[in-house]
Amino acid sequence: MKAYKEMSKSELLELKNELEKKFEDAKGKGLTLDMSRGKPSKEQLDLSNDMMDVLIGSSDMKAENGMDVRNYGILDGISEAKKLMADIMGVSSDNVIVCGNASLNIMYDMVSRAMLFGVLGSTPWSKLDKVKFLCPAPGYDRHFAITELFGIEMINIPMTAEGPDMDMVEEYVNNDESIKGIWCVPKYSNPQGVTYSDEVVKRFAALKPAAKDFRIFWDNAYAIHDLYPDDKDELLEIFAECKKNGNENMVYEFCSTSKVSYAGAGISAIAASKENIEQILKIMTIQTIGYDKVNMLRHVRYFKDINGVYKHMEKHAESLRPKFEAVLEIFERELSGLEIGSWISPKGGYFISFDSMEGCAKDIVAMCKEAGVTLTGAGATYPYKKDPKDSNIRIAPSFPTDEEMRSAAEIFTLCVKLVSVNKLLENA
Repeated sequence: MKAYKEMSKSELLELKNELEKKFEDAKGKGLTLDMSRGKPSKEQLDLSNDMMDVLIGSSDMKAENGMDVRNYGILDGISEAKKLMADIMGVSSDNVIVCGNASLNIMYDMVSRAMLFGVLGSTPWSKLDKVKFLCPAPGYDRHFAITELFGIEMINIPMTAEGPDMDMVEEYVNNDESIKGIWCVPKYSNPQGVTYSDEVVKRFAALKPAAKDFRIFWDNAYAIHDLYPDDKDELLEIFAECKKNGNENMVYEFCSTSKVSYAGAGISAIAASKENIEQILKIMTIQTIGYDKVNMLRHVRYFKDINGVYKHMEKHAESLRPKFEAVLEIFERELSGLEIGSWISPKGGYFISFDSMEGCAKDIVAMCKEAGVTLTGAGATYPYKKDPKDSNIRIAPSFPTDEEMRSAAEIFTLCVKLVSVNKLLENA
């Protein structure tokens, strides 16, 4: 295919007319397709339906230590649930607290605690003149929403194929005491699907923060979300690397079963050093008497162990893989060689990241919506929703059916073409 940039103005005008006719036809279909968030499909949620039969009225409701899970107690979660979540993260269960259904809730709480009470004896962030967070971008919009809500200044850190630009991370963290944290999705990052390289993880673990209360918020949301179980990315375990550098306190790691069992009724966990765990529990004991231990027991009885989780995730991969492959195949067929966009083919996670020509993302998203396809808002993958190039678009293939996903991808590529032609004609 001829690159659009190589076309003459008359060729672009002819192409524009052709694309506009196709767009009107697409609008006439009256589609209503949602690719805005990484929601599991009904097919995926149905995979866990047998979990609802694990605990019934006559079930033994005791944890392995003999405690009745229906009662008060065990602030950090039942031991068998701690073991399961620890195995998902690849850490010791001694360093794990099991919480409610959403790891996002834990991340919010961790920022809130630092604001109100400080970190291991340091000044509460709310009493400091300036608090800053590093934000690898494109990144997860809900991370950025938390720090924005608390008035924390966010600094963009460019993402590379290996992970965040570590030269920038080191420069900021090691020299600026106001840098208190960094958001990370280290495996199959949201939205690009990038897994941090061993070198990147080692450089994180070897940081020498100017602020002793600096923390890495290691959101390992997609630790076991491999699209290709026989060809999956491997992530170096950060706590072991931190220990080598005497930085055990520097990391908070988060995970959940939100996209393993039920998105609205899973279990979540935080892993941290002994000192960090002690501070968290000291505050938690005022905040709550404990999280839902019945649900913890339900998950453990259903999955049994980490191998049961892996087998379950293979079923998720079978559901998701055709949708991802359909989108990528359509992108390749319709856009390859036109030089109007680029994309990453992830091995796991929940998203496909697309970069349009500069200044086109908002128009593409708006045009897709006009044709009945709802996407994540342009700019959402950057702090303050400000994409400096107006080019990144996050695509979530999981929720629609395979057929709907193909239709949505066809409309998306059509909109990319039409917006790109219009942009080139503006500058012709």
